[in-house]
Amino acid sequence: QVQLVESGGGLVQTGGSLRLSCVASGSEVRIAGMGWYRQAPGKQRELVATITNSASTNYADSVKGRFTISIDNARKVVYLQMDSLISEDTAVYYCSSVMLNGIRYWGQGTQVSVSS
Repeated sequence: QVQLVESGGGLVQTGGSLRLSCVASGSEVRIAGMGWYRQAPGKQRELVATITNSASTNYADSVKGRFTISIDNARKVVYLQMDSLISEDTAVYYCSSVMLNGIRYWGQGTQVSVSS
């Protein structure tokens, strides 16, 4: 079993920054990739950014140039540095991890709110 725990969400003003962290723990943590998704009220969950264990990254067009995803394979932690935040970034952010056996796990989510 694998557990994902996010931290770092909160309330920030437009133009501000936040850094999200997600740590994976458990007896079966063999990570192929990790990522961040978000879900705003009344909308479907969408991909924000993903990163493989070899540090290959992928970003949603809406966050390119503003968000940076990184991974610490040794510590099994994925980070999302969010800069130049705008109101449209307000959502619950979920960490996700895919193991080498193909099983995907989700965290419980952390709220990010951007005020204008």
